[in-house]
Amino acid sequence: MKNFLSNSKLLTVIAVLLFIGCAENTKDETPWVDLFDGETLNGWHKLGGNATYAVNDGTIVGTTTHGTPNTFLTTDKMYGDFILELDYKVDSTMNSGIQIRSNSKPTYRDGRVHGYQVEIDPSDRAWSGGIYDESRRGWLNPLTDNTIAQKAFKQNEWNHYRIEAIGDTIKTWVNDVPAAYLIDDKTAKGFICLQVHSIHDDQKAGTDIIWKNVKIITDSVSKYATESPLTPIITKNKLTIDEKKDGWKLLWDGKTTNGWKGAKLDEFPEKGWKIEDGILSVLASGGEESTAGGDIVTKDLYGDFELKVDFKLTPAANSGIKYYVDTEINKGAGSSIGLEYQILDDNLHPDAKLGNHEGSRTVSSLYDLIQADVNKPIKPIGEWNTAYIISKDNHVEHWLNGTKVLEYERKSDAYRKLVAESKYAKWPSFGELEKGQILLQDHGDLVSFKNIKVRSISNTKE
Repeated sequence: MKNFLSNSKLLTVIAVLLFIGCAENTKDETPWVDLFDGETLNGWHKLGGNATYAVNDGTIVGTTTHGTPNTFLTTDKMYGDFILELDYKVDSTMNSGIQIRSNSKPTYRDGRVHGYQVEIDPSDRAWSGGIYDESRRGWLNPLTDNTIAQKAFKQNEWNHYRIEAIGDTIKTWVNDVPAAYLIDDKTAKGFICLQVHSIHDDQKAGTDIIWKNVKIITDSVSKYATESPLTPIITKNKLTIDEKKDGWKLLWDGKTTNGWKGAKLDEFPEKGWKIEDGILSVLASGGEESTAGGDIVTKDLYGDFELKVDFKLTPAANSGIKYYVDTEINKGAGSSIGLEYQILDDNLHPDAKLGNHEGSRTVSSLYDLIQADVNKPIKPIGEWNTAYIISKDNHVEHWLNGTKVLEYERKSDAYRKLVAESKYAKWPSFGELEKGQILLQDHGDLVSFKNIKVRSISNTKE
């Protein structure tokens, strides 16, 4: 009997040891890093408005304040690919969000925070977990058709978010329910923010949003990624909800040559241009102007308009976006004639040091007439940049990556003086058409385009 009891005790000890060993073997090895230490706001700073943030009982408490814009508690570090998890509880009257891959730059709207936001939406709309582009493009991935995710949010309770940002893909979950699945390559890196939204005068100040358990994975991120059953929303060559609402149209559909033709041809060029994977590229052919496929132009004419184009340069490349083009002006050699938003590698192409007006052939300048702001936010060669041109009532602006880099008054005395001092002086009334074509230039270098969008503006002149 004694031996039996001894053996029983031995077996019990062995079982306990085996249990402990198994528990240790199943320990979570995921490389989570806490972004909030539970006691201080070390590693964070405030941007935007003057709402308050405080630490209370292991949580971050953000509190609304009257008379201030959106406020963002922002990580000191920047993050590219990551997996973020956190818990939050929000007052039912508030709107908020988690900013990811966001930025604040002096050249962009006086430092305004902008970038992807994972929405916190306790309203009846119930778009919590959707993806909004703060201070840029508006809604990218609403939850209009995802009723399961709309019901996942818990009013006046703790909610859990999982956010995966890997490459050009952003996926979200609300309380383990798949919410958003976005493919968009606008921004690859930025900070993370906890937002306290601005409030109207008739809203009660002093309402809170509370966060806790804020943690992130940045090591071997793809290894810990989660499959999503949702169909991704792809933004390349597509209009956003707000763009559709505001009357924007795709100027290029991302697949065909519809709506375009050669500047000196009846149809689209048979060589010199390539469409592949939603990207339109003019091919390299030795750096000469319009000697391969030649320029391409829209079949439609535009008067007052807004134009957005994403472009990507290769080293030492040259191209341009022209507007108010009349292809009848120059039937001979060279490019068709029109006002030009210059596209250029300023560091390597010799044109950057040429021009009748100093600096007027650098990227985003009004070619040969007006130099763009020297502090323009150009991205490195090989990355996508966004050109924006607006022309309304003869007032024209060039923008680059969300920053205005020049403006001028078409047909003004000052404008005509610039033309008279430029290569365009030989063409009477250069750039003064009421309507013209939009052109993408073949300058013999590899340059790519996508997300080409236009909005015609109703002329307000009497």
